[in-house]
Order: sequence, then structure tokens, then C-alpha cells
Amino acid sequence: MFVKVIRDEIIEGLQKSAGIIPAKTGAAFLRSIWLEAVDGSLKIMSTDSSLEFSGEYPAKVEATGRAGVQGRAFYELVRKLPAGELTIKTDAESKNVLVEQGSRKYKLPANEAEWFQPFSEFPAGETVFWSGDFLHEIIERLAFCISEEDSMEAIACLSLKPVDDGAGNRHVEVCGLNGHQFAMFTFVNDDIYNLLPAEGALIQRKYLAELKKWLGADEIEMALGEKRLFLRTGDHRETFSLPLSFYQYPNYQGFLSKLKDPASSRLTLNRGELMDSLERIGIFNTDSNRCTYFLFSPGEVVLYSQGQDVGTATESLPATFQGDLQRIAFPTKNLVEILSHFSSDEVSFTLTGAEAPCGIAGAVDPNYDVIIMPMMIQEETYYAEENA
Repeated sequence: MFVKVIRDEIIEGLQKSAGIIPAKTGAAFLRSIWLEAVDGSLKIMSTDSSLEFSGEYPAKVEATGRAGVQGRAFYELVRKLPAGELTIKTDAESKNVLVEQGSRKYKLPANEAEWFQPFSEFPAGETVFWSGDFLHEIIERLAFCISEEDSMEAIACLSLKPVDDGAGNRHVEVCGLNGHQFAMFTFVNDDIYNLLPAEGALIQRKYLAELKKWLGADEIEMALGEKRLFLRTGDHRETFSLPLSFYQYPNYQGFLSKLKDPASSRLTLNRGELMDSLERIGIFNTDSNRCTYFLFSPGEVVLYSQGQDVGTATESLPATFQGDLQRIAFPTKNLVEILSHFSSDEVSFTLTGAEAPCGIAGAVDPNYDVIIMPMMIQEETYYAEENA
């Protein structure tokens, strides 16, 4: 292998490639970046045995061939080199990869050629084009409430499911669930609807961070294989693929239907004012009391928290409230996190009970709904030492 490349034309690909490989642990071949000189380009590839990345970048190819190097070290070297042309080649015995830039010369041990395992091929069947920005937004709005425990199987996954309401209205529901929170983003796209299997597709949460890093603002091409999701740039220069999961996703229609109960209480208030209040009240939360209490009246809502060691906090906010519910408690940090993913100036709460699902929605976020479970309210009595 012998190629000449422009450093700035390959650095982004190296960054994406290095991002998915294990830093220090795992087999040596999984910590490798593979460099392959092909007709007119340098192909950069890496995998952690689940995620796969490959990209092709312009190069002057003097001799074709493939070599593997310790991925993080190679990326860090190129990252710290100045802009300009690089020469990358293997020595006569293919034991080392040589990197040269002017008077700078570096030698990195080459990995055994037999360590390389062919990457999954992008399917030749049906593909669809989709906005990379839009997919990034969906992941951003849902990933926070997907379980981080792989042992939780289906609820450790992002769910994409095609839905037909029976009246000719077809849409895609993308959901995240972790047992005490649920978020759903819906959109209409016939191409994505037709691409997805009837039972939907599941992507494990642990893959979403690297997928977000790979996604750009440009349009992407997407395909589904039997066991993998494939994405590539519109110019076919970069490909990213990840394994699908095949668990049974919970039926979430049951708790969604609770929000349609006409007996539910309704609360509407300013999102920014609520977040600011919650941030201050959170200072008074403790390990044993992580919630903010809401007390309802027609024109306002009173928020408070108390802790034996930190004192008490009480704030009131103007609000519109209808219903019979008197008070409810929410985990403060979770509620702040949820509100941060909305764009609406005002948010509405559908309160189905003091210990029942609560829906949150915003007028400027018409396709986005979040459900949070309240915390059980327990009365606490503190005793002074002389009364003990």
C-alpha cells in the first residue's frame, strides 16, 4: 500500500472511525483502523464487532493494498499534524505503516492481515432517502428516557414502528421507554413507513450516541437488512451500520389511552418559568426526597420541596388549572430534563391521578409527547432531639 492524501480530507473520517473502536480494552483487531488503498481513494474502516464504519476519501494511489494500525494512536497522530499532504505506506515486509509529511517520519506496527473481517455490504434492495438533521432531532428528543441497562432488553431500545389507524392515516411512531418515563415522536413519511417491517425495528440505546455523531445535516440513504440497519451519505462516500434487536416492545397504547380520560386534570403554564423554579427548588432536594410537590388552584400552582438538612423552598407560578387533583409530586431532575426537550413557550400537563401517568405536551411541539410517572407522596415528620 502506498498513498498520498490531504490531511484535512481524511481527518473527519478518522475521527468517526476512531470514535467507535474500544479505547484500551477488547481484542487488538477491534482497536484497529483499517486503511485500504483502492482506485483513486483511501478507504478507512473500523468496527467494535457491532457498529461498522467505512469511508472513502480522495487519494493518489501509488500501490493498492490494505493495512491495519492501532486506531487511536493513528488518529491522534494525524490529528496533531498540520494541514498538508501525507504519505502513508507499508514497508517492504508489510510489518509497519509509515507516515511521512515533509521531514516528519513516523512508524506504526501493522496488524496481521488475517485479522481483517469483511464488513457488511450495504443491501442492494429497497432504500430510502431521509434528512440526517431530522433523524438527529428524533434521537435527541427520545434517547434520554430509554433505559441504560442492556439487561432490560426491549426498553433499552429505540422503537420505530409503522402505524395505520384504520382510516387511511399512516405514520411512524418513534418511542423511548425506561419504566418511569415514555417519549414518542410521530411523523408522516410514506417511504420510511413502507421500509419498516410491520412489527417495527429496535435500535439499542448504546448505539445512538455514535449514530448521532455520524449524522450530518445532509440527506442520508437508509436500508434495512435482515439483522442490520444501514445508512450512508448521499454520495455513497461513508457508510455506517448497526445491529437491530429483536425483542418484543411493550404495548404502550394502554397508558396513552389514559390521557384521553375526560376526568383528567389539566395544567398549563410557562415552560421557562417552570424550569427556572425547578432548578432552584432542586437545590433543596435530598437523596431521600428527590421530588418537587405541586399544589393546584385555579390561577396558580405552588411548588415546594423540603429536606431535613437543607431546609425548604416554596415558589408560586401563574397557571391555568382545571380538575379535582389537589397535589402531585414529580422527580425534579427528570422533569427538568423532559422540559428541556420542548420548544413551546407553554406546556400542558394531563394529570390522570396522583400516582398515575402524566402526559406533557406543547403547542409548538405537535408531534412530541412525553409521559412521566409521579412519585408516591409520603408524609415526613421530623422530631427535635428533645422530643425523641
